[in-house]
Amino acid sequence: MQYDKMTSFEKRSALSLASIYAFRMLGLFMILPVFVFHANSLQGATPKLIGLAMGIYGLTQALLQIPFGMLSDRWGRKPVIAAGLVIFAIGSVIAALSHTIEGVILGRAIQGSGAVGSTLIALLADLTREEHRGKAMAMVGMVIGMSFSVSLVLGPLLNSLIGVAGIFWLTAALAGLGIVMLMLVVPHPTQSLFHRDALPEPRQFRAILRNQELLRLDLGILILHGILTASFVAIPVALQHLVALPAALQWRLYLPVILLAFITMIPFIIAAEKKGRLKEVLIGAISAIALAELGLLLFSATLVGVSLCLYVFFTAFTLLEATLPSLIAKVAPAGSKGTAMGVYSCSQFLGIFLGGVIGGWLFGTHHVGGVYLLCSLFALLWLLTAVGMKKPRPVGTFLLRVAVTSQQEAQQLTQQLLKIAGVEDAVVMVDDQTAYLKIDNSVINKEELKPFSV
Repeated sequence: MQYDKMTSFEKRSALSLASIYAFRMLGLFMILPVFVFHANSLQGATPKLIGLAMGIYGLTQALLQIPFGMLSDRWGRKPVIAAGLVIFAIGSVIAALSHTIEGVILGRAIQGSGAVGSTLIALLADLTREEHRGKAMAMVGMVIGMSFSVSLVLGPLLNSLIGVAGIFWLTAALAGLGIVMLMLVVPHPTQSLFHRDALPEPRQFRAILRNQELLRLDLGILILHGILTASFVAIPVALQHLVALPAALQWRLYLPVILLAFITMIPFIIAAEKKGRLKEVLIGAISAIALAELGLLLFSATLVGVSLCLYVFFTAFTLLEATLPSLIAKVAPAGSKGTAMGVYSCSQFLGIFLGGVIGGWLFGTHHVGGVYLLCSLFALLWLLTAVGMKKPRPVGTFLLRVAVTSQQEAQQLTQQLLKIAGVEDAVVMVDDQTAYLKIDNSVINKEELKPFSV
């Protein structure tokens, strides 16, 4: 087995689990650019309830994601994931059959209750070696990002063909396909262990919630997804009524804008990661979000103005989606990444919920202008907190499987690892036989770590 390369088994595990993750994301996000049009035909629909329906899945997802991950340690990964996908499919069917806004709200809440994101990551950790787990998780992250972009284009296209109810049915079918893939394609782990880089540890919550640098990032992802959800309460309506772009044709705007945004993002990612300018890129992207929302407020009646603002918004959004998890990994203490990412993910989903609720309320009272204005103000609030962030160290996470039988041996091994040039932080855990390292990739010689690995 080669030390520096992922095996075909690991690649298959990562790609198959990423596909299941993508099926869920497509189902959740495809309705984002079209739901406001469908909701107007539902009994009892009001702007507040429409916003609630768009964001409610974020609340149940935030509440249940960590418990699902913990249950998977006891009941097994695949049974918990399959149960979550069944719950997700049931919620999709309820939403598809509903003719009232309350029914759709119930369906969306049940969709979010199938909160298996953390369990999918835990299964991925079971199926990959420690030294390649970061690569595997990066593959999952790329697929998730692509599925979000694709969903914004597919949503309007599919809405014109099968309607939003049809999209909900398709979402249920994708959940079923995910179950089939889980059972037939995803390898079965030989053993399921607790992985501190993938799952939260309750004993670490207090320390993570007291870490000001991590809290800045948690607030950031909450605001980012709040802005996204609130904006899509307003953007589709503004495109149809202010620039005369029908719902069925809005994909023609989203497609080039998102493609250009993805291309534009790449140099900034390189500058952030390779040249150590993460903080500068973060602050620039937040500023761009604020300017884009302000631009949507000022130029919402012109197609060129709206297109330019959406291009800036999606460039900044995709950039932030890619850099924020990287910042979490750099800032979190060694051995605490799973807990830090758990809090981060809950903040993200809570932001979706708050964005839908606040966006719907503002749309009903101040129409599109009020939504755009508040989104720009929230981005400015985030900017003020981000400016005070410490410049992150150029470190990455690295894991080693080790053999220690006592706490004394773990402490001795920790001291040995810390003497290696490029190892910035190290924690060796006896219970899962793993050394969690923070390393400077520009300094470290990974060959020096091999003798410590089993």
